Amino acid sequence: MNGDLVERIVKEVLAQREERGARPGRNTADEAPRPVSGHGTHHPPAAPATYNPDRAMACGADRVSCTLGLLDRVRGEIARMIDHTLLKPDAQRADVERLCREARENSFASVCVNPCWVPLCARLLEGSTVKVCTVIGFPLGATTSRAKASETRQAVRDGAQEVDMVLNVGLAKDGEWRQVEDDVRGVVEAAGKRVLSKVILETCLLSDEQIVKACLACRAAGADFVKTSTGFSSGGATAEHVALMRRVVGAGMGVKASGGVRTLNDAVQLIESGADRLGASASVAIVGGKPTAGGGY
Repeated sequence: MNGDLVERIVKEVLAQREERGARPGRNTADEAPRPVSGHGTHHPPAAPATYNPDRAMACGADRVSCTLGLLDRVRGEIARMIDHTLLKPDAQRADVERLCREARENSFASVCVNPCWVPLCARLLEGSTVKVCTVIGFPLGATTSRAKASETRQAVRDGAQEVDMVLNVGLAKDGEWRQVEDDVRGVVEAAGKRVLSKVILETCLLSDEQIVKACLACRAAGADFVKTSTGFSSGGATAEHVALMRRVVGAGMGVKASGGVRTLNDAVQLIESGADRLGASASVAIVGGKPTAGGGY
């Protein structure tokens, strides 16, 4: 692993944080915020006296005054970035059925459930755009690489289309990056090319330097996403950690923010910081509906 690269990235991110601290109102992302609408950053010039909130956001506005129509569009775009999550240990069949029904109704990206519920979710969501996501080595990440790979293969056979594995945090803190990379690669290879692989770093337990090195190890192992948190440890997603992860992996990988994402404001802040997927159990509340009795994030 390139030590100079790690040191340079950490220094740059810390310097940017200090600069943002002196300039209130700026976003936490390393670059100008991406519009939630996903229309890109280049638009033809607007006619004089024409107010277009999408264009204002694309040009770098931190806040816009918006109509209900824009808010509805923003919520719709965010819904398609959410993994609707139910990971609490006492979840029952009725809870999982409700989760899938809500995911269909709101066009969420996926449902994220414990492995035992994958076959049921695959049946309930067949023919929909909602993917079935499950967790591997959850929530500690401290099981063996062979067990993680085996769990992944079974989940894929049962119908999982995405897997969120937990990094071996102890190995990461010990600096055993080759073993960390091999652990991730085992799951990526077991998942196969058609299944999206995400790696949960548990960022609340890592230093900035360790987060950088973990992201580089995941990228080298071929993972599709890096992810902040399980939601079962001492902290969840922060805008600073999301921005750091995005800075490291660039545009070639996804960044998923999870843990403590409970409101529309939380979601927008993390997206502006660089997240392109969110994990939440309060998904329905985030997109403007009633809160659910989910769990895990």
